[in-house]
Amino acid sequence: MEGIIYKALSGFYYVDCGGEIVTCRARGKFRHEKVKPLVGDHVEIEDQGDGTGTVSTVLPRKNEFQRPAVANIDLLVIVCSGAIPVTDPFLIDRVTAVAERRGCECLICFNKWDLEQPQTLVETYHSAGFPVARVSAETGEGIRELSDFIAGKVCAFTGNSGVGKSSILNALEPGFALATGQVSERLGRGRHTTRHVELFRLKNGAMVADTPGFSSFEEEGGWAGCAPEELQYAFREFEPYLDRCRFVGCAHVKEKGCAVLEALEAGKIAKSRHDSYVRLYEEAREVPQWQRK
Repeated sequence: MEGIIYKALSGFYYVDCGGEIVTCRARGKFRHEKVKPLVGDHVEIEDQGDGTGTVSTVLPRKNEFQRPAVANIDLLVIVCSGAIPVTDPFLIDRVTAVAERRGCECLICFNKWDLEQPQTLVETYHSAGFPVARVSAETGEGIRELSDFIAGKVCAFTGNSGVGKSSILNALEPGFALATGQVSERLGRGRHTTRHVELFRLKNGAMVADTPGFSSFEEEGGWAGCAPEELQYAFREFEPYLDRCRFVGCAHVKEKGCAVLEALEAGKIAKSRHDSYVRLYEEAREVPQWQRK
C-alpha cells in the first residue's frame, strides 16, 4: 500500500492511505542507511491488516527540511505584517532563500491589511517573482482568495510572533488553530519533549503542517548549509544578471563591473532584498566548510 505520513511521534508513523490510517514502525534498514521517514513523505507500507504496519520504502522527495522535520512541502506561506508587530524584511528574505534552495514555492501573505498596507513591500516581492496575498484575519478580507490559492497543496505557515498565523488558520477553517494549539499544549515544547510535527487536512483539500520551529525557520550548519558562492541562486531576481558580471566568481557585494549591483542601482532589484543577500552572504562566510550540509 502507498500513503503519506501525516504524523510522526515517538517512533511511530501514522500513514494516511486514502482515508485509512495505518500506525507504522519503520524498517530497521532505514537506521543502517541513515534515512529517517519524515512527515509529508510518500511511502510504501506493509499492512498487517489490524491497523498496524511497517514503512518499507520512502518514495523520492521533492524537498525536505531539517527543522522542522518535514518533506514534500508544496507551498510555504510566509505571514508578515506592516502593522505592529512590523515584520523585518530580512526575516522574509531569509525564509525565501532557504525555500528557494529546497525547491519550495513561497507565498508572501500580508496580514492585518485593514490596519496597514505596506504597498512598497508588496511591490518588492511581486517584482521579485513571488505571489503575494493581502488578507485580514479580523475582517475576512482576502481569506477566500488565500483558501483558493492553497487548495489541494501541502503547506506550512511561518512568520514572526504576533503576525496572526493562528488567526489566519482559524479564518480559513474555524477551529483549526484551536485544534493544533491543543496538540501543542498536550505535548509541550520543553527541552526533553519529543518534537511533534503533524499535517492537518482542511476542507479545501489543503494539508497544513503544525510545525514547531517554523517561526524560527532555518537549517543546521548555517542558513541551509549553503556556501557563500551558492547564495546568489537563492535570489531569483539576480538570475538575469549572473552571467554578465565583469569578473568570474563575483560576490555581488561591492565589486566593480558587477551586473547585479548595476541592476540594483537602476532600480531593477530592491535595495532591501540586496541588503538581505549581503547579510546572508556574510553569515554563510562564517560557517566552516565542514559544517555545511
